[in-house]
Amino acid sequence: MSSKKTDALLNWLITITVIFGFSLTVIFFALSSIKELSIQEKIQYRNQALTTTAIVFLASAAMFNTYYSAKRAQAMQKNAIAAEKNLEIGIQNAKLNQDRLISERFMGAIAQLGHEKVETRTGAIYALERVAQDFPKEHWTIMEILTAFVRENAPKEQVKADQQKPEYQGGVYSSRRRGGSRPTPPLDPNLHEELPKIRTDIQAALTVIGRRNLLEDPKDQKLDLRNTDIRQADLLKANLQQADLRGADLSGADLRGADLSGSDLSGAKLIRSILYETKLLKASLCGANLCLANLNRTNLCGANLRSANLSGASLRAANLQGANLYKANLQQATLKIANLSGAKLFLANLQGAKLGKANLHLTGLIGANLCGANLNGANLSGANLNAAKLQQTEIYFANLSEASLTEADLYQANLIGANLYRATFYQANLTQANLMGANFSEANLSDVKLEGTILTGAKNLELQQIRKALGDRTTRLPDYIEAPTDWRQSG
Repeated sequence: MSSKKTDALLNWLITITVIFGFSLTVIFFALSSIKELSIQEKIQYRNQALTTTAIVFLASAAMFNTYYSAKRAQAMQKNAIAAEKNLEIGIQNAKLNQDRLISERFMGAIAQLGHEKVETRTGAIYALERVAQDFPKEHWTIMEILTAFVRENAPKEQVKADQQKPEYQGGVYSSRRRGGSRPTPPLDPNLHEELPKIRTDIQAALTVIGRRNLLEDPKDQKLDLRNTDIRQADLLKANLQQADLRGADLSGADLRGADLSGSDLSGAKLIRSILYETKLLKASLCGANLCLANLNRTNLCGANLRSANLSGASLRAANLQGANLYKANLQQATLKIANLSGAKLFLANLQGAKLGKANLHLTGLIGANLCGANLNGANLSGANLNAAKLQQTEIYFANLSEASLTEADLYQANLIGANLYRATFYQANLTQANLMGANFSEANLSDVKLEGTILTGAKNLELQQIRKALGDRTTRLPDYIEAPTDWRQSG
């Protein structure tokens, strides 16, 4: 029903009510004028007339008040609807203006990325960063543009197949070898060549990528920086979680305090890179070249370093717990007080490595080459060193309790004061090794070669253990043990 019809109906209703009330009043006044009525009856009729008149006027006033209140409420509702519509129109206009502003800033910055002047390109990169900060909806699009800019402008030079170095192959050593260990080969002198300086605009793009708001990154999306040449890049405290850096060249890059957790660096080059206190949790570094890199205090827990080259690298106090270092090259690497608990170092090359006071509890070192390494004070409890090469290795006061050294080669190894409690040396080669003051409690020396071995001052060494071993007159036993007859007759 329209408002006009409603108003007409209400006016008729008020009119009828007034007429009805006026009629009753007239009737009561007329009755009060009849002469036959007593004075009391006349007064009664007049009171009723006045009361009726008052009720009619009050009712009319109430109806008028209700009517105009409803009219005011209706008007307010109309105003509210109009205001809401105006607000929606304002929001739509603001959104259109915002989209236009984004488009203008976005397209302007994109156009400047291809400018010939490096200053203009650098300014465009920082302009895109501001757009990503002001308009989070465009965050990931801008990150993809910047990573594409790096890939296109800093591609890694393709190396010919005949120039590529083959995967490290561990040397073959006989567990019965009597001669000295193979000399440790020197590191490639070309590793110390001066590296080229990174372009200013490339560095700017990497800086913006590294300090982006990680919370705006979409799930299941990764930064694509594959096969890029970003040598000597400044990535200090950069956030590169889950980044795809396969085949990238980061030689000489500064990655101190950076977060590369879960990133893929398979086949990447990090020669002489600084990775001090860098997070590489569960990162993939298969076949990566980390030669001479600084990895002190780096977190490599659960990382995959299969066949990686860490020769000459410094991993002092690094966390390699549970890491996979199968066939990794750690030649001359420094791993002092590093945590290698539960790590897999099968067939790894640790020639000349420094592992003083390192934690190698339950570490797998089957077939590993530790010739000339320093393991003084290291914790090798429960470690698996079966068929490992430990020729001329320093193992002063190391803890080898319950370790397995079956068929291990410890020719001329130095195990002074080592804890060999319940260690297994079945068919191991301890020829000319020095075991002065070592603890042999419950150690298994079955078929162990002890020719020329020094056992003076050994603790908890029993005759039954000696009888199971293979020695000769050159074997130096503790004063409280007499050499078996066959030993005295041989050598």
